[in-house]
Amino acid sequence: MTDDIRFGGLTANAARTRLETDGPNELPRAGRRPIFRIALEVLREPMLALLLAGGMAYLILGDLTEALVLLGFATFSVAVTVIQEARTEDVLEALRDLSAPRALVIRDGIRVRISGREVVRDDLIVLEQGDRIAADAMLVEAVDLQTDESLLTGESLPVGKAVDKQNVAEDTRRPGGEGQPYVYSGSLVTRGSGIARVLATGPRSEIGRIGQSLATLDAEAPRLRRETTRIVTWCGIGGGAVALLVVLLFGLLRGGWIEAVLAGIAIGMSMLPEEFPVVLTVFLAMGAWRIGKVGVLTRRAAAIETLGSATVLCTDKTGTLTENSMSVAELWLPTGETHTVGPDVNVPGTYHGLLEKAALASAAEPTDPMEVALHGARKAIPAIVRSGTIVHAYALRPDLLAMSNI
Repeated sequence: MTDDIRFGGLTANAARTRLETDGPNELPRAGRRPIFRIALEVLREPMLALLLAGGMAYLILGDLTEALVLLGFATFSVAVTVIQEARTEDVLEALRDLSAPRALVIRDGIRVRISGREVVRDDLIVLEQGDRIAADAMLVEAVDLQTDESLLTGESLPVGKAVDKQNVAEDTRRPGGEGQPYVYSGSLVTRGSGIARVLATGPRSEIGRIGQSLATLDAEAPRLRRETTRIVTWCGIGGGAVALLVVLLFGLLRGGWIEAVLAGIAIGMSMLPEEFPVVLTVFLAMGAWRIGKVGVLTRRAAAIETLGSATVLCTDKTGTLTENSMSVAELWLPTGETHTVGPDVNVPGTYHGLLEKAALASAAEPTDPMEVALHGARKAIPAIVRSGTIVHAYALRPDLLAMSNI
């Protein structure tokens, strides 16, 4: 309660005014695509348009069987793709709602829990272990505070935070590094607690700037679309030229211009590769459906071709090629003896004391990756039984570079 008295925070009226002025604390995002828009985007695929054009032409010529086959395949391809992409839109919208953090703020001297989108500039947010930080902010109070900023920096280990005592300029804030007085939207509090004054919300935050820079990128058309567009263009030019030649020769030699036009259309349609769009559109839609069964969302079916043509995959090793967790690999005694730890390797009794002391020197409920690894190694040895409770814990700090438990 003393924190609430010392840090009164904004008033409810001031917060409401700033929310109207600055807008909600959320990242700008493209509007959800309705069903008809998804269908229009699918129909813009060149080979699918060719398939529909071929079916309509056969329908005009009176060949009902060919027309129904082509239009049936086209309708199936459109339906599968639209259903798949519409389901993906629903899932992405649900994920956006789930990912919106809530925030504990101090307003009118009282701590209140609000939606993350309602946080405004100069709000005082209360940070506790496990919280997802709702906005960029500067610390005014911190107790053994550490945050995971891997979303912004890619670094898996949390970094320590400290209250600014040197009046660091706000325009120098950058994610990453120990001892900063700044916390950032989207990062996670892994240890300690604190109170921070909000500096930037929404698109003005560090994560918002990343989103804005990505929005300016122009997506290059997939190679499959470029190739099919080229094929459709050349087939259309060739078929049109031959059809025109047939119409002229038929009309000039036989004199029946209506029959000449029908013959030209028939010849032109016979030169169009109707099988290509059937194969391409159906296989892309089925590919999106198959990877969707294992939890991979495909917003556009054309991305399947891009994924399939990848020859080099560049990844960050942490959390992708590894388990994103630490484990004890080797034990060292003061005598210089060492022992390699493995899943099926027995740990000699001479090393049990080392594991027990390492676990006792860690937090009782660990969140730090190294401490979690030490506790895991101790629990793997049935002979080690932890006794006693922590009376007091001295955190790692600049004047004493050691963590101590009593």
